[in-house]
Amino acid sequence: MKRITRTSFKRLGRLAALVACLSAAGCSTWLFYPEPGEPFTPAAAHLAWQPVTLLSADGVRLHAWWLPAKAGVAVKGTVLHLHGNGGNLSRHLGGSWWLPADGYQVLLLDYRGYGLSEGSARLPQVYLDVQAALDWLHQAPEVQGKPLVLLGQSVGGALAIHHLAAHPEEAARFQALIFDGAPASYRKVGRYALGTSWLTWPFQVPLSWWVPDADSAITAAPRLTGVPKLVFQSMDDTVVPLENGIALYQALPPPRVLQLTRGAHVQTFADPTYRQVMLKFLEDPGHFNGLRRLGEIPNYP
Repeated sequence: MKRITRTSFKRLGRLAALVACLSAAGCSTWLFYPEPGEPFTPAAAHLAWQPVTLLSADGVRLHAWWLPAKAGVAVKGTVLHLHGNGGNLSRHLGGSWWLPADGYQVLLLDYRGYGLSEGSARLPQVYLDVQAALDWLHQAPEVQGKPLVLLGQSVGGALAIHHLAAHPEEAARFQALIFDGAPASYRKVGRYALGTSWLTWPFQVPLSWWVPDADSAITAAPRLTGVPKLVFQSMDDTVVPLENGIALYQALPPPRVLQLTRGAHVQTFADPTYRQVMLKFLEDPGHFNGLRRLGEIPNYP
């Protein structure tokens, strides 16, 4: 009989914890991996910024950053940046730090339980955080009369699709919606992740059926009509695989553009090429058709 080592025991413990979480009715905490605190502020990137406090409908105080357009640059619009499921807004500044220099002011939100925000992240309460940001944008004087854009990265994109599809009056306020590495299906991403470990590979299909999929973007995407959409999906993504991102694009109704990229998950805007793609899209969201030839996409090692 093979002896169970301490390492094997720890792995079995992790698997048991995963099964317990997935089998719990309504379990959604597996989606969120918040980091408390504020490791640094936009000042570290030499950006002008202001802290913003939002209040959700259930009374949770949320922390956000406001990045005004660079001094001397005409304001072109406002971007609501909803980040992915790990870390906090400090770790996701790379997705939007570059926008103020091109005239786009940014509201970057930390969901409940992230960074300096109160509470604990779980569904459906996190949708109240998205709405709190939308409410703030409703009344902020510096936002009025300017085009409104949404940038949803990873889980932030999936949250936005689900919430805006349920509130078409809010979706109609946006001139454009941009999704970067957003998962079409939480269940399929979970199955993919389970399939990457020898310990969970044999159980990837049965375990994945415990992952709640009702809130997945693909179920809400067909209702997100009217607004032009740009979908960034990396061919190298090892978190949200290519087929998952393409499935999301196919589920979204026109007008829509799929922009394939290279590089790691939600590292799209580390490459100036894709920053230019987003800016070109925002110049004319209804007619932009992206980079269509692979020769136009940088070749990564």
